[in-house]
Amino acid sequence: MRIGIDIMGGDDAPKSTTKGAILAQKELPNLELVLIGDENQIIPILEENGADKNNFTIIHTDEVIGMGEHPIKAFKSKPKSSIGLGYHLLESGKIQGFSSAGNTGAMMIGAMYSVRPIPGIIRPCITSVIPKEEGGVNLILDVGVNADCKPDVLYQFGIVGSIYAKSVFGIEEPRVSLLNIGEEPEKGNLLTQATYNLMKDSKDFKFVGNVEGRDIFSDEIDLLVCDGFTGNIVLKEGEAFYSLMKKRGLLDDYFSRFNYEIYGGSPILGINSNVVVGHGISNDIAIKNMIKLTADVVKADLAGKIKDAFK
Repeated sequence: MRIGIDIMGGDDAPKSTTKGAILAQKELPNLELVLIGDENQIIPILEENGADKNNFTIIHTDEVIGMGEHPIKAFKSKPKSSIGLGYHLLESGKIQGFSSAGNTGAMMIGAMYSVRPIPGIIRPCITSVIPKEEGGVNLILDVGVNADCKPDVLYQFGIVGSIYAKSVFGIEEPRVSLLNIGEEPEKGNLLTQATYNLMKDSKDFKFVGNVEGRDIFSDEIDLLVCDGFTGNIVLKEGEAFYSLMKKRGLLDDYFSRFNYEIYGGSPILGINSNVVVGHGISNDIAIKNMIKLTADVVKADLAGKIKDAFK
């Protein structure tokens, strides 16, 4: 298995990304890691950390899509950027998975232009995890890519999210819920009311009804579906909650599980290949876990299973 890593993507790249690749290579020695970025910066970091450069394949480029650049313009004007080359390698089959903590918009544009959405998918999405109090996690999607959604888009989130939960997290029959402002079917805005009516008789996944914000940590569900605007607020609030608890020395075993480093990133669900997007502030531990998640997604053939579901 060959996994490509955008070494130039992230707030602390290429230091954190290269060190994360070193950690991943130590834990998964049979994984072939392809480091895409400026070799003049990568090699000294490998040497400083006692890593043998021969344990990696390095694809050189000094072209980078910055975190603040316009995604479409940057992806089109910089085909030899680390993100652009990563998608080229993925599309040509030279790597089986690609991960980046760089410009999320450019990663999504690359997915749409390069490996493309699976036929039948209206909008690809990304997901995140919320720790359950009694162990395990709830998945929430979308968390930022699709700020405005229609009911049929949310319905598809239930399908792809269920496949992800089953294939990668081992949840045999994921319980899908709709994030709303009340449990009753008639509650919510026009979007959630219409989506509830679509989901209530679904044969594509196990729908367990509406849930409220206080239920996002519940052990009674496995998947929360919402538009990306709502999901992103929930995600960022969780990150802020963790930071406040850590600052005040109040972390315990449960609240420590809100640390983003543990989870590494999120696959883009609904495209024809395996792509994982990490947090821009990722340190070396988070990058390592992003790479490990990419390997898990490839092993599970997640893209293939979603493709089969939409045939």
